[in-house]
Amino acid sequence: MQLATVAHEGRTTAAVRDGDRWRALPAGDLSALLATTALDRVAGLAGAELPGAVPVLPLPSPRKVVCCGLNYADHIAEMGRELPEHPTLFAKYADTLTGPEDDLVLPEGLDVDWEAELAVVVGAELSGADRDTAARAIAGYTVANDLSVRDWQKRTPQWFQGKAWDRTTPLGPVVVTPDELDPVAGVEVICRVNGVERQRGNTRTLVFDAAALLAYVSAFTTLRPGDIVLTGTPGGVGAGMTPPAYLADGDLVETEIPGIGTLRNRLRLRLTDSRS
Repeated sequence: MQLATVAHEGRTTAAVRDGDRWRALPAGDLSALLATTALDRVAGLAGAELPGAVPVLPLPSPRKVVCCGLNYADHIAEMGRELPEHPTLFAKYADTLTGPEDDLVLPEGLDVDWEAELAVVVGAELSGADRDTAARAIAGYTVANDLSVRDWQKRTPQWFQGKAWDRTTPLGPVVVTPDELDPVAGVEVICRVNGVERQRGNTRTLVFDAAALLAYVSAFTTLRPGDIVLTGTPGGVGAGMTPPAYLADGDLVETEIPGIGTLRNRLRLRLTDSRS
């Protein structure tokens, strides 16, 4: 099953795909739907067809966005680190999220890097969960790109300030339920910049898979329906190149996971008078 938040006739609504059509669900977006409706009831709630509907940011108001860094062996190697014993975690705010085809607007002069990722959407409350319980609580998977401002990220040992810029984490275009997608069996995570492939990894090589991450995070903070966990990026980021390569004004970043879809986001750098 594929779920989305779609724009239709000047408003948004949660929706479920029915062949090549979208049908309305009884909520203004997927965040609201998952907060009030069990996933096994969703298909039975499909309503009117929505001709011309366009997927937008699927989950606009998660309570928590938790990210795992250094979770693919090749990316760990390119960053000069050893395989971790525990997940390397950081958090974002919902303000960082943006839609699957939205522009990414940042001040000029920043070192902006790409990080294609599989994102996991929580479908049931989790607190102190084991792996099996966490696996059953996965509502689905979507595509994300953890665009990172590397010069700010490197200012201190803490990554937060390089990862939490407003509207720099595109997400979508749809959420695919676990019966249609199995990251343990392996799905490819791909990033292209101006049509040139920069990243291609496979979720088979994750150090900590989706269920393991949800269980680990739930040990110290409760996860609730609609929360999002980003699982990390494969090798091929700009910071790992020699010399490092970063995005320029007008660059198009495409983030693809076959079976889910593709994000297409263009970087727009703007003049600013602010001094940092």
